[in-house]
Amino acid sequence: MLSAPGALVWALLLLEQGCRAAPQSAAGTRSRLPGTASPPTSSGRRLHGRFLHITDVHPDPFYKTYSSTAEEAACHRKRGPAGIYGAETSACDSPISLVNETFKWIRDNLKDSIDFVVWTGDSARHDNDEKIPRTENQIIQQNELLVTKFTEVFGKDDNINDTDPTNDFTIPIVPTFGNNDIMPHNIFQSGPNKWSIKYLDIWRNFIPEAQRHQFQQGGWFYVEVIPAKLAVISLNTLYFFDSNSAVDGCANKHEPGYEHMDWLRIQLQRMRERGIKAILMGHVPPARTNSKLSWDETCWQKYTLWQRQYRDVIVGSLYGHMNIDHFMLQDFQDLKKGTKKGEMKVKTTEQGKSLHEDGEVTVASASDYILSLRDEFAKLPAPPKTNQKALPILPDTDEEFSIWRWFFSKLPSTKKGGVSRRSKRKYLDEIGGKYAQRYSVTHVSPSVVPNFFPTLRVFEYNIDGLEGYIVPFNASLSASLDARLLLSVPDEESDTDYEDNVDKIIDIQKKKKEKESRKKNKKYKFKIPAGPSKSAPPGPAYSLQTFSFLRYTQWFANLTQINNDFVAPTSPGLKISPRYDIPQTIFGLKVSKDGNIETRKWKEGKHGEHQGKKPRPKPHPNTFKFEIEYDTATDKAFRLKDLTVRSYVDLARRIGEEGSGDAKLDSEYEEQNEDIENESDDSMDDDKEVDSSGKKEKKKGNKGKKKRKNNGTWFTFVKRAFVGTMDPKDIEEIFCKRGIGEEQQQQQQQQQQQEVIEL
Repeated sequence: MLSAPGALVWALLLLEQGCRAAPQSAAGTRSRLPGTASPPTSSGRRLHGRFLHITDVHPDPFYKTYSSTAEEAACHRKRGPAGIYGAETSACDSPISLVNETFKWIRDNLKDSIDFVVWTGDSARHDNDEKIPRTENQIIQQNELLVTKFTEVFGKDDNINDTDPTNDFTIPIVPTFGNNDIMPHNIFQSGPNKWSIKYLDIWRNFIPEAQRHQFQQGGWFYVEVIPAKLAVISLNTLYFFDSNSAVDGCANKHEPGYEHMDWLRIQLQRMRERGIKAILMGHVPPARTNSKLSWDETCWQKYTLWQRQYRDVIVGSLYGHMNIDHFMLQDFQDLKKGTKKGEMKVKTTEQGKSLHEDGEVTVASASDYILSLRDEFAKLPAPPKTNQKALPILPDTDEEFSIWRWFFSKLPSTKKGGVSRRSKRKYLDEIGGKYAQRYSVTHVSPSVVPNFFPTLRVFEYNIDGLEGYIVPFNASLSASLDARLLLSVPDEESDTDYEDNVDKIIDIQKKKKEKESRKKNKKYKFKIPAGPSKSAPPGPAYSLQTFSFLRYTQWFANLTQINNDFVAPTSPGLKISPRYDIPQTIFGLKVSKDGNIETRKWKEGKHGEHQGKKPRPKPHPNTFKFEIEYDTATDKAFRLKDLTVRSYVDLARRIGEEGSGDAKLDSEYEEQNEDIENESDDSMDDDKEVDSSGKKEKKKGNKGKKKRKNNGTWFTFVKRAFVGTMDPKDIEEIFCKRGIGEEQQQQQQQQQQQEVIEL
């Protein structure tokens, strides 16, 4: 029988559950299904609270069904396992059939239920076949193909006599440059340049007139997808990209990266003054761990500072490029002292090695990056445990530990198994307050190109208070018919002449970098943006409000099932083809005994053993469709109640946790988190320093590492990163049996000792 206090606790818990059953309107919870829509009016369109993120399509008109996926064939010739809708898990690009079916599915299932499209680049094939080298015309034609596909889905039916190019679509579509949308790939010079002017014409339907000069200058612009309320800012991340050797970071005011960051600062400031919220989008994400990075460090420093200072304006950040499904945290604690003072050296100490092999992310690099990301997550502050649980985690066989357990069991608790207010406040201080304003979140969506399985992502955002709002047609895009005539178009030059000119610029830039590197003490100054007003509430990325991201649905097309070439007849429900070579290869790449994947850029895919023969006399695929891989609102693995920064910080901590990650431990943390959230919160002070989590660790080999047990959340994170294409046994071998570094292990031991001292 429960005691009186115990009965009271249970009653309160039941009352809390009852309250949860009816969420407040601020939560923005909706249950509308894809394909359902609010009918448009004659004067405009209604909001649905959803948008589509599509990235890395890579259409390849040279793709041939049942061709070889070997590197020398590239799905262009010979016989092999390349399916009619794509060669999943290989390095081949997307057949036009996949592009057609993808946009047909969008038309049939999403067209009438989304408010805008975020299109994050790489809309041309890779330059991966020496016998069919890419040309400038091919790149342009393949991007124009995707514009045509968007027109087929979202183009207006009654637009015959309308000569305004920006009034051709029912919803805004916001594009950005990918590193393969230019030639040579990765290399984007200071603007105006050949490509910024070319794409001003290709994307003339998408770029507002007022933004055209800026786009010509450097390929950046924004669109007010909900006029005077919500904007999507398209960043040209190629100026931040560590593989773009034609530029040099964001410190020197003569560099386009500096100009771009200054432009972004000005736009965010104006949007703050106008009361507009902003979504940031780009191609290459700001990946940065102790061992891997994708941006120049000076650009990462400014971008992260902008994220901190404009956290009352920014709703979220969306990127592609990496092909793997994941998220990352920007830790404001990683801002250098000079950055916070408005000073920056032209050459900073590198955080780690580049993620990229010739501008691309290989399976080996992605795997190392995911492991290093886990180690970063493992350093995140953890909510305080109850007094009975806050013991050093040591092996049960340790005799000394049994004595310590007996000793702590005799200590009186401060709150009968609860958590002290002091511990709660300490934890909140460590993460930047109740809303975790020490961090920002970057969402990275997997690709359409079937490096794994083709994917699409649909976000749901909060439109509470705007349910009846009508967005006037063409309100976010305004154009002048003579605008294009005012542009200065450079003389045409051949592909060879252009590449020779690029080579000269790269040589000049290289000499410039060498000269600058000798100026060790030279610092460049820049303007530090003001932070949010002291009276301003937390921004939409931190606290649920209008435009906050609520959930997303991850869709994927199971090409193994759809192509219907390698599914065993006795197992019609099999999700992936049988593997006969486990664990020697993954996607055709060799794997060493210690779990290291071969560092080749090309991969033949999981059907590589079928090279040299046709799987069937003729293709007979199943019906093409996208299906739900997971929905963050109902997902039991990630358990994201929303997409706020605090929710992601909690998820990242669980991913990085040591041990088995059993349900009891996770639920224990969740209960304490809910208790902590009831504490009053002091908004993050821009001048307040958060205690360091420890000295940055250097990447070391597997020698001397401690193995970790399987963590269910971590396993799911890895599985989803590769869109469910990696064999579970391979995930166990490569990701779940490799331990943490020695230095991090020492840090954890020190933290456990500190807990003992505090007790």
